[in-house]
Order: sequence, then structure tokens, then C-alpha cells
Amino acid sequence: MRPERDLRVALVQGDTRWHDPDGNRAYYGGLIAPLAGRSDLVVLPETFTSGFSNAALAGAEGMQGPTVAWIREQARSLDAAVCGSVQLRIDAVQAAEEGILPGVYNRLLFALPDGGLVHYDKRHLFRMAREHERYAAGDKRVFVDWRGWRIFLQVCYDLRFPVFIRNRFNHERAGGFDYDLALFVANWPAARAHAWKTLLRARAIENLACVIGVNRVGTDGNGIDYAGDSVALDPLGQPLVEGDAEVRVLEANFSAAQLHEHRERFPAQLDADAFELKA
Repeated sequence: MRPERDLRVALVQGDTRWHDPDGNRAYYGGLIAPLAGRSDLVVLPETFTSGFSNAALAGAEGMQGPTVAWIREQARSLDAAVCGSVQLRIDAVQAAEEGILPGVYNRLLFALPDGGLVHYDKRHLFRMAREHERYAAGDKRVFVDWRGWRIFLQVCYDLRFPVFIRNRFNHERAGGFDYDLALFVANWPAARAHAWKTLLRARAIENLACVIGVNRVGTDGNGIDYAGDSVALDPLGQPLVEGDAEVRVLEANFSAAQLHEHRERFPAQLDADAFELKA
């Protein structure tokens, strides 16, 4: 499979309320309501119901909680996929069903208009904030097929690990590539904005793929500032739309024709090194 139509995307760069799930659901719901019928994919930041806070673990919801229900309803009402990450507590019963360990995961939810839900658990936990001591880590690369596009789901610190993100090519697979679009949701501090912007562009260029990076703005309850800089990049690493440090809903259109033309004109995947990725 390869994309045969363009993909309309909306990047929701919000000022997440600190430890306020009800307030954040209302806030982000208001930001995205005008997108009904205008977008195929709506992207919210990392931990959009609480902010990036280890202290929020005590109030972590489960998969049957209000945020999962909310994001499914947003997808239905907008007729678009809606995604963003949330701190979710997976109990022993749910963990057994999923084949994972119980614990709190930084889980990226990808909700579909028909009620379907795909999720990705953050693989690389940010040890500088002791995330690895409090959260359980995922171990799977997760892709979702949506409106003809193969989308790779990632969260924040994952961006720094190019092996995990590598877009491998297989002649025997329909479409050839692992993915067409890599999606990163984040709470990436302003102090490291240069790395955020540089790595997103590198991931697009080296993987011959489109990239979305959605980051929050404002100052969180720990006094950490966020500069936004959300961006939609074409496969050459050029921005289609780019945010600043203000609250924005940024809309862009990924061109299927441009993606195909670039991969055919510059087939670097044919010279890539083969390897097997182990968790």
C-alpha cells in the first residue's frame, strides 16, 4: 500500500493545564471543535490531560476512564483520527490481555471515527526526569494505516533514537517502506528547542518520510518553559507549516504525489543497511 490521496492534518499546540484532566479535555475540545470536516488527522501534545509530571501518576486513569472515551468521541464528531498521549494505569487484568506488564504507561492514543483505537507505549523513558523509575516502557514499534497513509507513532524522547525510528524498505512488502509519516507528540522544553527542530528535520530527511512534531507551549507546574515549534515537514525536511511559542492550531496538507516523486527521484533506501531491530 502507498498513499493515493493527500492527508489533511491539524497540529494542536496548546498550553496544557497542570494536573487538570477535566479542564484539559474541555480546553482541547474547544480548540479542535472547528476542525470538523476539515482534517483527516488531529494531533494533540504529549500528556495533554496533565502536563509532563511524575506527580500525576497517582491520578492516572485506566483504559476505561474518561479520556479514552473522550478521545473516541472527538474522533467520531470530527470524522478524523485524533491522537495524543496520556498517563494510563494498566492493571493486571488489562496487562494480561495486552501481553505487557502492569504499570503506568505514557500511552499515545490514536482514535478513529468508527470507534477503533490504536495505542503506542513510549519506548524511551526520559531518565533525566526519572521517568524510567516511575513508568513502564513499551517495547513495540506501532504503525497505523489511516486513509491510505502508513503512520508511525512516537512520543517525545523517542525522537533522539534513530535506530528505533529507521524506515526500513522491503521490496516484497506492499508500498515497500515501513511508514509514510512519522508522528511525534511532545512536552519538549524550550531550553532544548534547537535539538527538537534539528532532529525532526533529520528524521524526515533520512527516512524519506513526512514528519509531524507537536509540542506544547506555556510554563508547567514545575516552572519549565515550552516554546512550541510544532511543525509539519515534507520528506525533504522542509516545513509546510510551523508554530511559534503561542497557542496555535496549525493546518497542513501532505501531498501523496510529492512523497512518491521524492522516493522515486532519490531512492536512497536501495543503498540502506539491512538490520534486525531488537527490543
